[in-house]
Amino acid sequence: MKRLFATLATIGRLALPYFRSEDRWPGRLLLAAVIGIELSIVAITVILNQWYNRFYNTLQNYDWNGFVSAILFFCALAAIYTVLAVYQNYLNLWLQIRWRRWMTQTYLRQWLNTANHYRMQLLGDAADNPDQRIADDLQIFVQQTLSIGTGILNSVVTLCSFIFILWTLSEDAPLHLWNGLTIPGYLVWAALIYAIVGTVLTHRIGWPLIPLNFQQQRFEADFRFNLVRTRENSEQVAALQGEAAERERHLDRFSRVVGNWIAIMKRQKQLQFFTQSYSQASVIFPYLMVSPVYFSKAMQLGGMMQTASAFSSVQNALSYFVTTYQSIAQYRAVVTRLSGFEDAIIAGRDVALTPPAIEVLPRDNSNVISIDRLKIRLPNQEPLVNAEHIVLSPGERVLVTGPSGIGKSTLFRAIAGIWPFGSGRVLVPKDAKVMLLPQRPYFPVASLAAAVNYPARLGTFENARLAEVLTAVGLGQWADRLDEEAHWNRMLSLGEQQRLAIARVVLQEPDFLFLDEATASLDESAEASLYRLLHERLKGTTIVSIGHRSTLGAFHRRRFEVARGEAASEVRDVSLVAAE
Repeated sequence: MKRLFATLATIGRLALPYFRSEDRWPGRLLLAAVIGIELSIVAITVILNQWYNRFYNTLQNYDWNGFVSAILFFCALAAIYTVLAVYQNYLNLWLQIRWRRWMTQTYLRQWLNTANHYRMQLLGDAADNPDQRIADDLQIFVQQTLSIGTGILNSVVTLCSFIFILWTLSEDAPLHLWNGLTIPGYLVWAALIYAIVGTVLTHRIGWPLIPLNFQQQRFEADFRFNLVRTRENSEQVAALQGEAAERERHLDRFSRVVGNWIAIMKRQKQLQFFTQSYSQASVIFPYLMVSPVYFSKAMQLGGMMQTASAFSSVQNALSYFVTTYQSIAQYRAVVTRLSGFEDAIIAGRDVALTPPAIEVLPRDNSNVISIDRLKIRLPNQEPLVNAEHIVLSPGERVLVTGPSGIGKSTLFRAIAGIWPFGSGRVLVPKDAKVMLLPQRPYFPVASLAAAVNYPARLGTFENARLAEVLTAVGLGQWADRLDEEAHWNRMLSLGEQQRLAIARVVLQEPDFLFLDEATASLDESAEASLYRLLHERLKGTTIVSIGHRSTLGAFHRRRFEVARGEAASEVRDVSLVAAE
């Protein structure tokens, strides 16, 4: 019961926010319409149950006029039922897409909020495969919540309606046992016992499907994600002749998919043996229960058929858990995955807000970045880099040097506000634009114009301006192909990608620019040309570069050296005389 209440609380936490959102009134109206139609359909089944009595009695009594009247009444009822069923499905689908749209927008906003997705990865990414959780799990959650919810509602209302009918029919034709013993409402008790036994046995047989479905979704997503990684890095795989290694890795991951699938198959086979036997027995069981009364001639054929129909309705309502167990098992796995994803989002957000953490704060009436008592740590809290006091003034050119792996890139991430682990403060001028360029830039799969504009919207800069900047960074051959769509991280060489990233910088004109070996794939001549371009176009921009080439000294007038200290690396300000 504790697990049940905990699961219901989780479902409520995931589902209810939509019905309190800005889209709440359309959502509530659609939900009310779906529920209203569901109740109307139950009412029709109650009317049909009474129709059974009249119809079969007309057959038994050879009543032609009564037979024709019953057929016409059924046709009218069937027409109403058809309209209700069609519109229930239509409104249900409409509610699904509105609900899913809102949840998708909400989850994307939370996941992609101020580098939260990055922090989640740094914490170990307990919510594996966010793409699957947003694309697949949300769709299944919305669909199954409505399906299972309306199914439970139908079962409860059907149970309440037909238990009364069944009890009344049992009183009209009670079951008499030996010594004059009579069981009141025996049909109700028989249906209840039958359903309870079926539910208990179904759960005992089928409960392992819940963790198995959870694992299956995880293994499928891992397999798909690694296939995408191979596609994204096909050049490196081909250059290293790593096809055999990739194939072995993919087959190893797929073997987990197959192994878990076989475990699901075996458990479903056991469950279906029982549920199919249970369903087949359900067809004949009502007649077995009614037969003693019917053959004692205490009931007509119509009464028998009505009683059997009412018994079946009660038994089906009570057995809802049995017939939908596999769907419920999949649904619970989805609920668990979405709940875990929400927890990971919250953990990623909290790690940046809960002390000790590196604070990146805006400061009024200032045009410098000020770093005070910055102590950068790894996610496991191991010390990495210390910077006691650093001031970066407008227009400065600073070179950061030091051995590889000492923490230079992490220092940049901390200043940019995406690395929370540690303590200290980074004060940034209010409304200042800070831009960090990594060694391997990112480009969306879109038109070249959109790739250059990124992260600004397409159309922020005119095509003529884009063409001019592309020519300035040495990509003039692409200037007339701005509307071409491609996967630019695969289409362009790494050197060309770095040129394209510099073109972004020239367009964006940031106040503070951090270049993390952002020109390392270019030759010294091309690198020098790009730095001269930055100096010409961005005279007021503070440029801080990580680099290992001695030639970079000519473009910087100040140098920070990151050197190993006793507990952590230390950032030291070293004067540098620039060569003209």
